Formats: sequence, structure tokens, C-alpha cells
Amino acid sequence: MSAHFPDFISNLDNLVKLPSVSSANHSIDMSNSKVIEYLATCFEDLGFSCELINSPSSSGNLKTNLVATRGEGGGGLVLSGHTDTVPLDEDLWSVNPFSLTEKDNRLYGLGSTDMKGFFPVVMEAVKSIGDAELKQPLIILATADEETSMQGARTIAETGALQGRFAVIGEPTGLVPVKAHKGIMMESIRLQGKSGHSSDPSLGINALEAMHAVITDLLLFRKELQHKYRNDLFKIEYPTLNLGCIHGGDNPNRICGHCELEIDVRLMPGMVIEEIRELIRKRVEQVTKPLGIEFEIVPLFPGVPAFLADTDSEILRMTESMTGQAGISVAFSTEAPHLQKLGMDTIIFGPGNIDQAHQPDEYMSLEMVKPGIGYLTQIIENACL
Repeated sequence: MSAHFPDFISNLDNLVKLPSVSSANHSIDMSNSKVIEYLATCFEDLGFSCELINSPSSSGNLKTNLVATRGEGGGGLVLSGHTDTVPLDEDLWSVNPFSLTEKDNRLYGLGSTDMKGFFPVVMEAVKSIGDAELKQPLIILATADEETSMQGARTIAETGALQGRFAVIGEPTGLVPVKAHKGIMMESIRLQGKSGHSSDPSLGINALEAMHAVITDLLLFRKELQHKYRNDLFKIEYPTLNLGCIHGGDNPNRICGHCELEIDVRLMPGMVIEEIRELIRKRVEQVTKPLGIEFEIVPLFPGVPAFLADTDSEILRMTESMTGQAGISVAFSTEAPHLQKLGMDTIIFGPGNIDQAHQPDEYMSLEMVKPGIGYLTQIIENACL
């Protein structure tokens, strides 16, 4: 390690200064490559070998993932975080979002908690173990586009470019281990009828009226899901189906020829995205076919499966013992299912509080930093030494 390796504050400031907004709006979407290049330089200086893996990008911006490895052999520990941030309105910030500001025992900056702040904590933990020889490899994963499509983690999972026994997703959990979260899928239901003069209903087929029937059936479907899937791990212990927005027609004196409904489904463990999508498709077909309405269902993004840690999870027991905190569930989704799919014993555990994420004046509490470094150091020692 270089004698001039940056300290925690400097590393976080350097990361915050590199904008990496991920957005479905291509006009404000950004590449994350500068963040990845910075992290690769840091981890190479800490004795890691680094591999950069690009992800597909619908915006045309370069999207890159980092796999940094120290040590050899099978098994080992993956410490994972995403390098992108949500969009922002700078006018709502009281400080510069792209420069770290320390005040009131807090570190303000876009991504300070969600989740650029995780990587400097990891670096400090790695520095704590010094040049110790690792019996199992330590792998750092830094991903792209978690805030939109999770394409970075999806690419890593699809290519099989990552191997490990344990995985810790460093999302801000207040340093409480998380063993479960719901999944999410967002779908667009698009109905095509036939427009015509509103004075004579026989001149058209009203897509808005057909959507009324579809909505009625979706609400029945929601009740069926809530009776079938229940889990008291969650504050809302059943799946939800939200009617988010609807658009249809163009004028009150024309029969509505087209209508679109966008819905959000929060999935419980045991619910499979593709299966739920197919059930919705069949129900929409049953409603619209007798009405002469054409339809299509378009996923707004690929979706995130629900996550539930293994019942005999060693990494969960380890963090519960260290922190004195029992594993909990959270309402937000993460990249954990993609790493678990690769066969890793996975949990979510990191410094910061999710309540500070996705809003102006995002901050990392300094009170989280030293304990976070200490816990990650212990996890590395237990898993790799």
C-alpha cells in the first residue's frame, strides 16, 4: 500500500465528487466509469487484482462493474456495493451535493450513504488486516445501475464472473443484519380499442371502459395474492399491488381508443416474477378478449426477486453475534438475490440509514463509520483468515 493512500474522509470526498447518476431518463443518465476507475486504483494499491466488466446500457453511456480480488482459492467473501446514485434537484440541497461537507457529526454528499460511503469503510477494514495472508479470497464487487435496472449485478450473475462462499451487500442498514426483503416488478398494461365519435358508441370500442374491467379484476387478483402469500417477517406481511398511473384517450367527445395502466407489485419470498406476470397476462386476456380489445403487457424494468437468507446462514449468525442484533427484514430491494443465485450465503449489512437516502442533504453519520470498519474487519477475519 502506498504511503500516501487516502484516508476515509478523502476517499469518500473523491467518490462523491465523481457524478454517477443512474436514471431511466436518458437525458440525465450518466456513466459510472470514473467511479469504477477510482476504486480500481485504490484496491490495486491495497494489493487486489482488478477486472472491469461492462454492462449493457440503453442510454449509450458506459456502464462498468469492478471485481477486485485479493487471495486465491475457492470460497471466500464478497463485499458488494453499487456505484451509481439517484438523480437530484441541486436547488433543494443546502450544501454542494458533489463535494463532501462535514458538519454536525455528519458527512453530507450525494451517495454518501447510498452507497458510495460503503467503499471507504471497506478500504479501512482492509487496511486493518494489513499484509495478512488470506486463506480464502476477499472479493470487492462494485456495480452499475442498481438504482434503475440492477443491470450491473444482473450482468455479473449471468456471466458467472463471481465466486464466493459468503456475500455481504453493504446497503445502509444501520449496521443491523438484514435477512429478507420483498421483490418488485413494474408492468405497463396497454389496451388498444377503436376511437370514434362519442355520440354513437357503436362507432368504436372504448379502451378506457375495458381498463375499468381490467382494474376490477386486478383488485380481485390482489386479494387472492394476499390470502396465498403471507410472511410475518415483514411489517406489511402480504404482497401489495399498486395501481400507479393511468393514461387514456385524447378528448371527451371521442371514444377512447387507447389506455395504459402502470402497476407495481411487491413480491413476497416464494413469488416468481415470471409466474406472476403470466398470471396477470392470462387475467387481462380473459377480460379483454370478449370485448374485442387488443392488449400487451410490457415490463418497465426486469424486476427484482424477493430475498430471504438461507435458514442455516453462517454469515447471518456471524453478524448477529457480532452486533447483538437479530436479523430483520426491510422494505427496499437490493442486489442480494443476484448474488444468492450464484450460490453465495448472502445478507445485507452496512453503515448508514436508508432514511437518509434518495433525498436532499443525504448524509452518513460519523457515528456509523468506526463501528462499520470494526464489523467489516471482523467479518473479513472470520471469513478469509
